[in-house]
Parts: sequence; structure tokens; C-alpha cells
Amino acid sequence: MSDESNVFKALADATRRQILQDLQSGELNAGDIASRFTISGPSISRHLSILKSAGLVVERRESNRVIYRIVEERLALCVGGFLSAVCPEQIVLRHKRRKVGD
Repeated sequence: MSDESNVFKALADATRRQILQDLQSGELNAGDIASRFTISGPSISRHLSILKSAGLVVERRESNRVIYRIVEERLALCVGGFLSAVCPEQIVLRHKRRKVGD
């Protein structure tokens, strides 16, 4: 499976997309992430593992806690690259609109 395929596989699940949205406001530990869902802790761990293997989140250890952070650049590059290939006219239109609004 290609590197980009792993990103889109990770984004295919609503729980993983919600985790990414939750991480948008800053780092969260695994327990805080799990507390936001009604599914089991091991299920959340599996989702976090998939996001990590896709390069969309990174973890760091702080004492006995695991802290997660979103890798915004990775998400933007993969999704942006795909969108540029699929609908390049939209990229040009957005760029023109931005220049007009500056």
C-alpha cells in the first residue's frame, strides 16, 4: 500500500477524522481522547495506531502518559496534492480569489 493510500485509509473512518478534529485545538493524552468517545479504550488505541502509521499524528511520552499531536503539514500535503491533481482549476480559482481579497 502506498504512503498516500495509508493517509486516505486513515481518513476513511469517522472516528479517526473526529480524533484529528479534536487534536486541532492542541495536544491531548490518550485518556482524554478516549473519554470523548463511547467506544472502548483498545478501539481508540487501534485508531490512534492507524493515524500514527499514516503519519497524521505523532506521540510523545510524558511520565506514564502518551500525548498525541496532529501533523498538520502531512495532512495538508497529502490531501492538497490529491485535490490539486483531481481539480486543479479550483486551486487556481481559490488563488485568484485570495489575490482579489488582499
